Amino acid sequence: MDQREYYEYARSRYLEYGVDTESAINRLLGVPVSLHCWQGDDVRGFDSDGALDGGIQTTGNYPGAARTPGELMADIDEAVKLMPGKTRLNLHACYAIFGDGPRADRDALRPEHFDAWVRFAAERDLALDFNPTYFSHPMLKNGLTLSSPDKEVRDFWIRHGICCIRIAEHFARKLGKKSLVNFWMPDGYKETPADRIGPRRRMAESLDAILAAGYDPDLVAVSLESKVFGIGVESYTVVSAEFCTEYAARHGLVPLFDNGHYHPTESVADKIPTALLFNDRIALHVTRGVRWDSDHVCRFNDEIRDIALETVRCGGLDRAYLALDYFDASVNRIAAWVAGMRAFRMALLYALCWPHEKAAAFQDGAEFTDMLVITEQIKTAPFAAVWEEFCRRAGVPADWLPEVKEYERKVLSARC
Repeated sequence: MDQREYYEYARSRYLEYGVDTESAINRLLGVPVSLHCWQGDDVRGFDSDGALDGGIQTTGNYPGAARTPGELMADIDEAVKLMPGKTRLNLHACYAIFGDGPRADRDALRPEHFDAWVRFAAERDLALDFNPTYFSHPMLKNGLTLSSPDKEVRDFWIRHGICCIRIAEHFARKLGKKSLVNFWMPDGYKETPADRIGPRRRMAESLDAILAAGYDPDLVAVSLESKVFGIGVESYTVVSAEFCTEYAARHGLVPLFDNGHYHPTESVADKIPTALLFNDRIALHVTRGVRWDSDHVCRFNDEIRDIALETVRCGGLDRAYLALDYFDASVNRIAAWVAGMRAFRMALLYALCWPHEKAAAFQDGAEFTDMLVITEQIKTAPFAAVWEEFCRRAGVPADWLPEVKEYERKVLSARC
C-alpha cells in the first residue's frame, strides 16, 4: 500500500466516526503558529553580552548556537522550510540589530533597530510578533521591574513597554499583518514576602502608564502572561495567574497562557474553555514543563494533545494566538524548533480529526457509555497516514532529520 492508498484507507476509517480528514487538513494549513526566535541562540539576543537572569536559564552546550543576526536568520530559514503550515515569527526586544550604529538601551529602542527583521519577514511573507524583554538587564534590580519600589526603575521599564508597543505597530504597518505584543515580567521574591499587595499595585499602575500611551488595536493586540514561580522567585510572583486574568479582563487585554507557567499538576487545557467563554481572544505559549523547569521542547504528549483538543472543540482556532516558547541547548537547536512545531501541529491535526460533535451529542443525551467508547476507539484510528498527507500537501518531508543533520555538518559544525 503506497502513501496515497494508506491515506484513502485512513480517510474512510475516520468517516466512520463522522470525521472529514480533508476538512481537517485544509483547515490546519491555514492556521498560523508563531515561532520563537530565542530557541536558536539560547535567549542571548544582540543587545547585551551579560549573562541571563530574571528567572531565565538555558541548559546544555550543544555546538552550533547562532552568534550573529545573520546566523540566526539562516537557522530560522532552515527550520521554517521543514515546518508544515503557516508560520509567524516571534521576536524579543533583546534581538534589536544596531549594525554599525550606536546601541540604544531598552527604554530607547526604536522601530529602525528592527528593520533588518522587517526585511527578513517581508521577503518570506512572515508576520512578526513581539515581546518586551524584562530580564537580563542591569535595571532588573532585586528581581523587580515594573513593580519595583524604586520609581527610577519603574519609569525605565514603563518607557521600554511603550517602545515595544510602537515597534509592534511598526511591524504591522510594514507587513500588513497584525502583531501580538506580549508582556511577561519576572518580578517576584525568593522568600515569602511581607507585603503581597504593594508590588501588585505598583505593577498595575506601571501597566496602566504603558497603556495610557495608547496603541492602535487594528495593528496591535496586547497580551499579558502570568507565571506561578520561577528561578529565584520561588515564593511569590507579582503577575500571578489571578493578577493576569483580572487585569486583562479589566483593560481589554488578551490573557496569555503558557502551559509551563503553572503547577505541574495544573491543566491549561481545562482553562481554555472558560477563557474563551469570557474573552474575545486568548493567546497560548506552548511548551513542555518538566518538574520545576517550564521550557522543554514540545512533544506529542497528552498535555499538548489536550490543549489542542480544547482549543479546537471550543472554536479557538480563530480566536487564539498560537505560539511556541521553549529553549533547549542540549540538542541541535534547529531540530528542537522543528520537532516542537511539528509536535504541536500534529496535536492540532489530531484534534481536528476528533469526533467532537458526536461525542458531545452522547454527553448531552446522557449516553456516557457511547461517549466513553467512541473517545477510546478514535485513539487507534490510522492518524499517521493523515499526518503524512498533511505534510505532503504542505510541501515538507515527513522524514526531516537527515536534512537538519546535513545542515549541522555543513554549517553548524563550523561555528566555534
